Amino acid sequence: MLHVITVHHRSPRWIAVQLDYLARHLHEPYRTYASLEGIDPSWHERFDVVVPTAGKHAGKLNHLARIALRHAEPDDLLLFLDGDAFPIADPMPSVRAALETAALVAVRRDENLGDVQPHPSFCAVAASTWAAIGGDWSNGASWVNRSGREISDVGGNLRWQLDDAELTWTPMLRTSDHDLHPVWFGVYGDVVYHHGAGFRSMISRFDIAEAGGGVLGRVRLRLRARGVRRTSEELFQKIATDPSFHEQIR
Repeated sequence: MLHVITVHHRSPRWIAVQLDYLARHLHEPYRTYASLEGIDPSWHERFDVVVPTAGKHAGKLNHLARIALRHAEPDDLLLFLDGDAFPIADPMPSVRAALETAALVAVRRDENLGDVQPHPSFCAVAASTWAAIGGDWSNGASWVNRSGREISDVGGNLRWQLDDAELTWTPMLRTSDHDLHPVWFGVYGDVVYHHGAGFRSMISRFDIAEAGGGVLGRVRLRLRARGVRRTSEELFQKIATDPSFHEQIR
């Protein structure tokens, strides 16, 4: 059994899309667990379990995982998905192959100035492993990225937990050949799409670094943000209507 854990925040626009792609590409039994903060209750019936949650993304994921563990057998898999992420092909053959030699498989966004941690846009792990390490998506544990800054982000503590337990994990890397943006709108492992920033401002650390500082940098950043929002909306319309949308970025 798969236990799919996802967070949608103050907008239902990705719910039907995500659930449709899950139904299309997951061929094993699964249950869905969702956080729907700020979303009309009429959407709750689309999921198997909706858990009242508020606050930061990592805390919601951790709480949903605790609920999922109550329903899971030790060999079941927890499958974490960002609200704007979904499979574009059956991900389970590659997931199960990876879990034969590693404790966890997850997206790693090398393109985001060298992120080193598991990312919850897509992550699969056995329920027993998550329980044993006390899985935690919070930031805290830090690293130095390619721009020379010490940072932490969602998944930082999970990376530390895996290292501390001497467990390996398999990164699922970006496989998009034609990038509409260096960080957003990516395909990973040829099986998962992550739109990126589907519920917040679409400015990444990469965009900030590229824009530079000063007044001119702020102008460049505003123009860049405007273009990214336009691309995002155009692509969303294709995602919602054309299951082969990803061919244009692969």
